[in-house]
This record gives sequence, structure tokens and C-alpha cells, in this order.
Amino acid sequence: MKPAAIPLSKILELEPACLRMEIPQAWADSNGHMNMRWYVALFDDAGDDLHVRLGLPPIYHREHATGTFDLEHHTHFLNEVIPGDRVAAYARMVDCSAKRIHYVMFLVNETRGKLAAIFECVNGLVDLKIRKTMAYPPEILAGIETAVKAHSALDWEAPVCGVMRA
Repeated sequence: MKPAAIPLSKILELEPACLRMEIPQAWADSNGHMNMRWYVALFDDAGDDLHVRLGLPPIYHREHATGTFDLEHHTHFLNEVIPGDRVAAYARMVDCSAKRIHYVMFLVNETRGKLAAIFECVNGLVDLKIRKTMAYPPEILAGIETAVKAHSALDWEAPVCGVMRA
């Protein structure tokens, strides 16, 4: 089901963007637009920035033998992205639990002034020694909860599918 339209002005309230880039020609498919596999790559790279903002930079993971794993995600493809277009990805926190975060990302085609895609994700912190999800340390969970609370106060609903939970 296609999500309700969200004015770009509302998405831009989520500044700063987690990622900004120009789409390379090599990412084109036989239809002349960005192949769907690259949407996941863009959202994955943007997710790295989101995790840094939440207190989980690469150095934290190296020092604690942790990482993050996507546990579930869904992508709505709304408008084409053509090689040469400039895009930006914005994140909105939806919910969290002791072990998981639930967020939505928006890929904005800045060249065309359109929302190109919406990516919804549940992600977890993982102990890489035993390859299982683990609870966020209290100081990191507190920051995540603060971000969820701030985004919950926005005057527009997050476009979630309704079946994912943190």
C-alpha cells in the first residue's frame, strides 16, 4: 500500500541529512534509472551515520566487539532516481526497545524536488562474539529514547507499515 503523501518541507525538518550524494552512471539499470539494489546501499550507508548519531560509532563497535544488524525492512519506491541526480537521506526514529530500534528513512531527490523512496527498518545491537542481539548500554539507550521522543513530537505521522516493532 502506498504511504500517505508527506510534504518535503516536513521531511527536511529532519536535517541534517544522514547522507548526500550524486548518483553515479554505473548505478543505472536497463530502464535508465537507478537500479533498486542501490536504494538498499544508500539506506545502509545512511544508517551508518544514524548509528553514529545514536552513540554507536565504528570505534565503539571495535572496542566492544559489537555491530548492528538489520532485522527487518521494507522499501516503498515512489519516484525515479536517474544517474546524475543529487539525493539526500533523512532519518526519523519511530520506537525503541532494550535491544532494537525502529526507524524510517526518506530518500529525497534534491534534483527533482521529490520524495523518491521510504525505507522502514528494525535494527538491533549485536554481540559479535556470540552473534546474538544484546541490550543497548544504558547511556546509549537513553540517547536513543531522547531521539524517539523528539521525533514523536513532530506534527506528522511516520509512514510505518504497521507490522514492524522495535
